[in-house]
Amino acid sequence: MKQAANNPRLTGPEPHGMVKFKQRKKAFSGNENLTGWLFISPMFIGFLIFMLGPLIYAFYMSFLEWPLLGDARFIGLNNYQNIINDQEFRIVLKNTFIFTAGLVPLNLMLALGLALLLKEKMAGIGLFRTAIFVPVVTSLVVWAIIWKYMLAPESGFINQLLGLFGIQGPAWLLDNRLAMPSVIIVSVLKNVGLNMILFLTALQQVPHSLYEAAALDGAKRWRTFWHITFPMIMPTVFMTMIITTIGAMKIFAQIYVMTRGGPGTSTKVLVYYIWEKAFRHFEMGYAAALAFVLFFILLVFTLILWQLRKRWVFHEN
Repeated sequence: MKQAANNPRLTGPEPHGMVKFKQRKKAFSGNENLTGWLFISPMFIGFLIFMLGPLIYAFYMSFLEWPLLGDARFIGLNNYQNIINDQEFRIVLKNTFIFTAGLVPLNLMLALGLALLLKEKMAGIGLFRTAIFVPVVTSLVVWAIIWKYMLAPESGFINQLLGLFGIQGPAWLLDNRLAMPSVIIVSVLKNVGLNMILFLTALQQVPHSLYEAAALDGAKRWRTFWHITFPMIMPTVFMTMIITTIGAMKIFAQIYVMTRGGPGTSTKVLVYYIWEKAFRHFEMGYAAALAFVLFFILLVFTLILWQLRKRWVFHEN
């Protein structure tokens, strides 16, 4: 090592060819980075113009009193203070939580149950999977309109079907007690196919050797599911729980088409209330503040679930 260090041939300046090679390599690396930025620039510019820009401006709007047809006036935190004192907001927030608490468990349990039934190989299984998934790709507005007529008091298909058995069907969407459950069921049937596909994919990834080992140990089907299947698909359960909850908190189209927040305020949820304040009452600043309240609620919920994942997701890498 000492001889190599003292040898001028080994420690002298680099050959001219090696220097040029390094310069070319550095220039190529810089061009490669520039090419990458050029490829993503359309998406990045679109994000700035259509996402980040409007988001920042909407946050600024939440500090304004803006009647839309008049001049905007800066009022600071008054919109947020008014939200705290808004009695209707409390009702709307309660309805949103009720809808979410009803939809999320029902959706996940039904999706998981269907995935367990349809993972087996049997005749016509592809047809059943397709039939359950079709509502997912159906227009949400069309789906809500169809169910609105199906749940009509007298001419609706559901009440006519009940009439065949001598049962007097109720006014599903006009009853304070039945309107919210009706919308929940319609929403579950609309989106359960997506979670079913996700669960089906997760179930197919569980190593079959684990089931063989459990069978040799004499484990029953329920015990096998609870100690092998469920822990192995827990990352998918966690992901679908977050996605479904965020979707439930943002419910709008079904409410707008089927009930318009009624009867009374029994189905008026937060996003519908935001739309009502913005485009019926023309209170754009107040509506923007409501939107950011919803954003912070979803952010806090997601962060809490993300922290709890360490207890739920047993084999997270």
